[in-house]
Amino acid sequence: MGKKRIVKTEEENKTEGAAKAPETSSKKHVDAGVLYVRSTYNNTMLTLTDKKGNVLGASSSGALGFKGAKKGTPFAAAKVGETLATKAATLGMKEIGVVVKGVGSGRESGIRGFISKGISLAYIKDETPVPHNGPKPKKPRRV
Repeated sequence: MGKKRIVKTEEENKTEGAAKAPETSSKKHVDAGVLYVRSTYNNTMLTLTDKKGNVLGASSSGALGFKGAKKGTPFAAAKVGETLATKAATLGMKEIGVVVKGVGSGRESGIRGFISKGISLAYIKDETPVPHNGPKPKKPRRV
C-alpha cells in the first residue's frame, strides 16, 4: 500500500503564501527598554525587555549559526546586537538602557552593534558578579 497523494488546488496554494508573509510593523509599540548583555567566554546572549522586564526579544551568537570558539568572539556579539536592534526598530524603540553581566570579549561589541542601528543609549550598568572570597583552595601536595 503506497502513500496517498494530496493534490492542492491553486486557491489553497495562494492562501498558504499569504500566511507566510513577514510582518512589516509590530502591533506593540515601546518607546524605551532595557538591553541585558550576558557575555561569557564561550557565548554572548542579548535580551531586550521593556521597562517592566517583559521580554520583547532575545538572541545569542549560537542562535545566529556561530559554532564552537567563534561564538565567544566580538564579531559574533556585534552581529547579535545588530539583529536585536532591527527587532527593536520594528517595535518603535527610541532609547535603551544597558545592563552588562559577565567577563567575555563580546561585552562592548554587542552594545556597539546594537547602537549602530540608530537607537540612543541612556545608561550602561555593570552587574558582573564578583566573588568576595571564593572557594577554599586545594591542600598542598605531599610527596
